[in-house]
Amino acid sequence: MHLSYWEIKSWFSNVDFCIVGSGIVGLNCALVLQQRYPKSKILILEKGMLPQGASTKNAGFACFGSLSEILEDLKTHSEQEVVQIAKKRVDGLQLLRHTLGDKALGYQQNGGYELFLDTHADLFENCLAQIDSANKMLLPVFKDEVFSVAENKFGFENVGSQYIYNAFEAQIDTGKMMEALLYKVQSKGVKILNNAEVRAFSEVNDTVKLYIDDFEFACGKLLIATNGFASQLLDESVNPARAQVLITKPIQDLEIKGTFHLDKGYYYFRNIDNRILFGGGRNLDFKGESTTEFGQTNLIQEQLEHLLKTMILPKTNFEIEHRWSGIMGIGSQKKPIVKQISNHVYCGVRLGGMGVAIGSLVGKELAELV
Repeated sequence: MHLSYWEIKSWFSNVDFCIVGSGIVGLNCALVLQQRYPKSKILILEKGMLPQGASTKNAGFACFGSLSEILEDLKTHSEQEVVQIAKKRVDGLQLLRHTLGDKALGYQQNGGYELFLDTHADLFENCLAQIDSANKMLLPVFKDEVFSVAENKFGFENVGSQYIYNAFEAQIDTGKMMEALLYKVQSKGVKILNNAEVRAFSEVNDTVKLYIDDFEFACGKLLIATNGFASQLLDESVNPARAQVLITKPIQDLEIKGTFHLDKGYYYFRNIDNRILFGGGRNLDFKGESTTEFGQTNLIQEQLEHLLKTMILPKTNFEIEHRWSGIMGIGSQKKPIVKQISNHVYCGVRLGGMGVAIGSLVGKELAELV
């Protein structure tokens, strides 16, 4: 890089806190740091033109897990851990709403539904048998019953005649959320540099050196918030998981409203701007989707289109307008990794596909480690 004296002086000198990643975690971390240390110089580095990963590419679900997902988690987590995970997601959503406000988020509480394919009747019966115990388990978090049974009122086909309904679930406009968050952070004087990929870092005495292509500079504290890309900088138990998504062109008189889960949460769809946004299918090729490369595959895209035609919109003509993908960070445990790595390096990663729900809280916890 051929930087001028002015550029080095204004952006790269006397940096107190450097945050890698301008997604939900990184931006919320910056807000808390600025509040706690108002005279500090905070610099956020982002490798993409926009926040990479999943913060601007997610489906906009303000959710905390379908009933079948929660029952699946009980196979690998204790009941206490599952309750703590749910509480973290609920608290994280409350913090997000408090930080930005519902209008800025495009927040709509239309409820959530879990559908069950005709071929998954056993899964539905298992969920039905445990709905009361799940409600009892989650009562301390929600102070009310979360799950109930609802009839198929949207005309979906090839699914059971009943759903599991969750009145607490909502949806947001992901673009509005990130615009509002970026504006709020920059209005506080935090600097954000895009297209600046950190290749490596090293601790030298009381500072951390960061290497960006052929340029290097020092900061006081380094906070890594790169979630699905964490393994490129850290030796932590975080695996990338690509999520493929498509969206239709506007559909006249679309009556489908809400957030919908299918097949233990591996598929999900919602209404947005009179369109259907539909994503998932990672379970068709776990190995292939464990990648940090953006893109789509015929295998998953064809299955998404098939389910759209045969289940979601069986009597409606539609066209696909756009397709994209996002990179999540997952692991064997649902609990995020928020910890101090060394004397001056910290990380907040592995959000497990729940970045909208817990990103604000993870960012806050990351800042509070300092």
